[in-house]
Amino acid sequence: MEPQPAVSRPAVFKDFNFKLLVIEKLMYQDQVLTPVFSIDELMEARGIGDVQSHVFDNDLAFTVLDESRTFFEELAISEELLAGVDELLVDGGNQIYYECSPVWDGEDDLFDVQSLDDLALLPNLKRLIGADSCAIVAPDKLERLAAQGVATT
Repeated sequence: MEPQPAVSRPAVFKDFNFKLLVIEKLMYQDQVLTPVFSIDELMEARGIGDVQSHVFDNDLAFTVLDESRTFFEELAISEELLAGVDELLVDGGNQIYYECSPVWDGEDDLFDVQSLDDLALLPNLKRLIGADSCAIVAPDKLERLAAQGVATT
């Protein structure tokens, strides 16, 4: 019997908001994770032309839209792509946040990272920009990042 090639299993994230930071890097910054998700295109295909009005009219403001949550939760990210992540950016202006909550204003904890347990999925992470912001609320965040060899700015 011939040896079978190793099959990379998709990573399982514990913290959805941490996963969003990784998707931001791979999908919207580096453009290596596809298909690229667009809430505007998805809603337009459903006959909704003005996503922001739809969100307000249906009392969906300041929540992660179900369509976005489902897509991003089910999105498989290979170990190979995760190994290429050397830097993450925590910024209220990240594209991923618009794709999840088109009217989010950054004034609440909707996208706060609660846990850094998923650092183990990023073996080559060297820098986390914005780690000292209030959007990462994990206990001992700076100490944990330093212990993993991740610089913070």
